[in-house]
Amino acid sequence: MIHPYTYIKDGAKVAQNVKIDPYSTIYENVEIGGGTWIGSSVTIMPGVKIGANCRIFPGVVIASFPHEEQGTAENTYVEIGNNTIIREYVTIDRAHQSPVKTTIGNNCMINAYSCIGAGCTIGNNAVIINCTQLNESVTIDDWGWVAGMCHVDDHVHIGRHSFVAGGSTVDKDVPPFVKAAHTPLRYAGINSTGLKRRGFPLTSINHILDIYRNIFNSGLSLNEALLRIEESLPISEERDEIMSFIQTSRKGIIGRNG
Repeated sequence: MIHPYTYIKDGAKVAQNVKIDPYSTIYENVEIGGGTWIGSSVTIMPGVKIGANCRIFPGVVIASFPHEEQGTAENTYVEIGNNTIIREYVTIDRAHQSPVKTTIGNNCMINAYSCIGAGCTIGNNAVIINCTQLNESVTIDDWGWVAGMCHVDDHVHIGRHSFVAGGSTVDKDVPPFVKAAHTPLRYAGINSTGLKRRGFPLTSINHILDIYRNIFNSGLSLNEALLRIEESLPISEERDEIMSFIQTSRKGIIGRNG
């Protein structure tokens, strides 16, 4: 299952049923789980753990040194979950300093020519479309979707079940369950299509819509909107998640639709 033209250094741990195509290089301190396929001309540098049943296409580079020289990048790691697909010529940087690591969850899709920057954290079932650049320490929560040719600034947080339109520059946090679009990036409604596909009942979708109407369409300041939501809308997991996300936002959230 491992082509004779593949170079695997001593100290790499490769499960028996892994398939590796020619001209790939697997460095020491790498673990690859069972059922994973590694395409040709892939480079996996030291400090990588890849789960089971992943598919890594030709030209991918994993655990490359950060593009911005900060710290030593020694004893830093990349972890990739199970059933994740990484398409052609993606680069995934290791973190600048330990104990931070770059993490990609289970069942993700990272499409061709995208770059995952140092210390990024990508949750489960996330999708990143072609030619998207994630800068340092970006967080994308479960089921987040970032369309093609986006640039996501350092430390931006993209919430669960949110959708970012293609070609966007993302320099503010994107709250859960919303669509973000336009230039500059701003609220464009809730991600109702994605929520329906994932089994959210209509009552929950309407409840989320009511929350965001207060935040983005009421004319209230953000603090006034959060106070109104707390006083007038019923408690729910979605309400608490949205409010917690906004209250802990490091970059501030996207603006309202102009």
